[in-house]
This record gives sequence, structure tokens and C-alpha cells, in this order.
Amino acid sequence: MSLYRTWRICFKVGNPGWTPVLVMSARKMSDTSGKTEDRLVVTEKRGGVFLIGINRPHVRNCVNHHTALQLFNAFQTFENDETSLAAVFYGRGGTFCAGYDLKEVASTAGVLEDIGEAEVGPMGGEAQVGPMGPSRMQLSKPVIAAVDGYAVAGGMELALFADLRVVEDDAIMGVFCRRFGVPLLDGGTVRLPRLIGLSRALDLILTGRPIGAQEALEFGLANRVVPKGTALEAAVELANQIAAFPQECMRADRRSAYHGMFDSGSFAESMKFEFRHGKGIVAKESVKGAKRFTEGVGRGGSFDQFKPKL
Repeated sequence: MSLYRTWRICFKVGNPGWTPVLVMSARKMSDTSGKTEDRLVVTEKRGGVFLIGINRPHVRNCVNHHTALQLFNAFQTFENDETSLAAVFYGRGGTFCAGYDLKEVASTAGVLEDIGEAEVGPMGGEAQVGPMGPSRMQLSKPVIAAVDGYAVAGGMELALFADLRVVEDDAIMGVFCRRFGVPLLDGGTVRLPRLIGLSRALDLILTGRPIGAQEALEFGLANRVVPKGTALEAAVELANQIAAFPQECMRADRRSAYHGMFDSGSFAESMKFEFRHGKGIVAKESVKGAKRFTEGVGRGGSFDQFKPKL
């Protein structure tokens, strides 16, 4: 399925004036020869880590429909690249993402009504573009968000899309769109309660209040809090650590955790899913790993020999 067709299915755009714009944005994403400052989304490979950055710092990395499509495309590239083992998602210029571009909403009558139903594909399979881009995707590999500045409204939803969040100590998160009557359409009401519990999630969703890094850490919204200016490198380091482990085992356990949280109907079904998708790993990776242990690797709980080779 082409990117253009995917966008048409998702947004069901009826205004012919939008068509050339969408085609042009898909072409721009495939053209990596342009200057960094001219691209809405920038990507970079660092060994097994794939970096994806929102590049609209002049509007605090607010996402418009061009940016959403390019983000979706970038994450699809990451998913399809067998040599990319983990992704780091960040915003350029000191802000992760301040949400959807409300100037576009204000100037485009009926833009939200054109968004299609949230059809979510299987893990690692096809998905539709969401309003913020990749929010409806279920990737088979981990994503780490490097959060600095503001991650608010749709930007907070993009942070929730990641598996883990490395947050700078002065960063602010929150459902700031509460003030303007803009709903959460990119999984905010779905992921947040499961991540931090319904009571705490409703505190943020109903009030729209800002939440700082330390409180986010206490809530479980942040996984690491780091000094200002260090989130990106800390996230890359964490991604490299994850990429250094046996990958099929890690991905199977990750998949089982997501299935148990979002898709399973019962404890018994979750247990069956875990065993069904994990038992094949024993022959592929566990026997080799057990032999390494008997040879002295990892004794005493040491991770020294599992550190990434940078």
C-alpha cells in the first residue's frame, strides 16, 4: 500500500485541493538529499539505533498533516529495516512536541471530521496514519522518547506511543489541549490510564494541568529523569543497551506484555499467549545464552559483557 493511499483511507479527504499537497509530502520524505532545516522530519542511523526527529522548532515542533505523514513514513522505515533494532524519537530545538498545529485546525474547516476510524493493524503489520502520524502503529521493536521542553497535548500522545520515556528535569507534559476543546485522538485516553492508572490519568486528562519531570517519574509516566540538554544522548545510550540483548527473546517478551495489557481477555489467555510465542525462543537463543552463563558470563548479576559496543 502506498503512503498516498494510506493517507486517503485514513483521512478520507474530500477536498481535491488537498491531493497534490499529500503527494508532494510523500515525495519529500523519500528525498533525503535536502538540507536538514528544510525537512519536517529528520532521520539518522547510529549503529543499530534509528533516530527520528521532528524538525519544526519555530513552532515548538507542532505537527501538521505534512509532518504527520513524514513521521509515519519514518517509523515505517524503522520497522522495515532489519538492521535497526531500536528507535529514539525526539524533537529538534529544545522541545519534544507541543501538539497538533492549531493554526492548521483553525484555518481548515472540517479537518477533524475528515479523519477516519482508528484502524490499528497487528504488531509489526500495516496501520493507518493517525492525526499525529504514527500513533496507530504497533511496532515490533522498541521506541524510546527523548523528552525535553514541552510534550503536551498531541505531543504527550506521541511520547506515550514510545515504550520508554527519558525526560529532562525541566520538561513539562500535560493535556494542554483541554483549554481549547481539542480531544485526544492519538491514543492518549487509551495508553495513559494503562500506563499510570485510571485515577492519575483522569487527573491529567480532566484538568489539563502541567506535570513536571519528577512527578511524571513518580507516576510512571517518565522512566528516567536526566539533566537538561542530555535526554537525546541518554535515550540513545538506553537504546543501545536494549539493542545489545538477544533480540528475538526481547521482542517476544515485549509483544507478550503489550498483548496482556491491551488485547487479552483473561489471565489464562495471556499465559497461553506468552508460552506460545516464547517457547520457540529456547532453541533459537536460550540454549546459546545458557552456555555462555555456564562459561562464566553474567555471573553475580553482572551486565558488563552485555554492554553495547559503540
